[in-house]
Amino acid sequence: MVSTSDVTAAHAAAPVKSAPEQSAQKGVITSDFETFLRMLTTQMQNQDPLEPMKSDELSVQLATFSGVEQQVLTNDLLTGLNAKLGAGGMAEFAGWVGKDARAAAPAYFDGAAPVQIVAQRATGADRAEVVLRDSGGAEVARLPVVTSGEILVWDGRKGGGAALPAGLYSMTTESFAGDELIDKSPAETYARVTEARVENGAVLVVMNGGVKVPAGKVTALREAASLP
Repeated sequence: MVSTSDVTAAHAAAPVKSAPEQSAQKGVITSDFETFLRMLTTQMQNQDPLEPMKSDELSVQLATFSGVEQQVLTNDLLTGLNAKLGAGGMAEFAGWVGKDARAAAPAYFDGAAPVQIVAQRATGADRAEVVLRDSGGAEVARLPVVTSGEILVWDGRKGGGAALPAGLYSMTTESFAGDELIDKSPAETYARVTEARVENGAVLVVMNGGVKVPAGKVTALREAASLP
């Protein structure tokens, strides 16, 4: 015969449902609680008269099941609250859609429009270059960095002048002191914001080409502008 402790243990081990499943979760809780009461009633009716169930033992079983039930409901409430907070954050960033955002992320080259890159030379460097690589990691071009923080314009051509296909390209700034590489860091790029969304409780900004960037990683925002 299944004991009341088995029912309680099963509830304790059950995973917490997400917000869209709250109604189903509540139905399960109600059904299982009724099952628990029927089993408890049956157990009391069929208990050994010489060794009846103690009142404190019954109280512990009822309190334990009630505690598990309340914990599940609390978790569902917190899940719903987090979802609402996430949606509120997304609404705040919805105004970014259509603007140009700057972040250290791969840039999408659409085969025509140039890509704008912001490179920072490391302190102590006497020269620096932005190294561009395709999605496979192969180097396709190098752009000299004359002034730290300047906006470089890459026209989507390989170092030798051949046009490259549309796709995602990563940019890294390499700083040198003489012939020694002293720093290597991701370069920032400007890209058009196409969407703001919430994933796993975090607000993400979606750029051209589907590049996703956490909103907190965006370092600059401007109105959609033509190339300088």
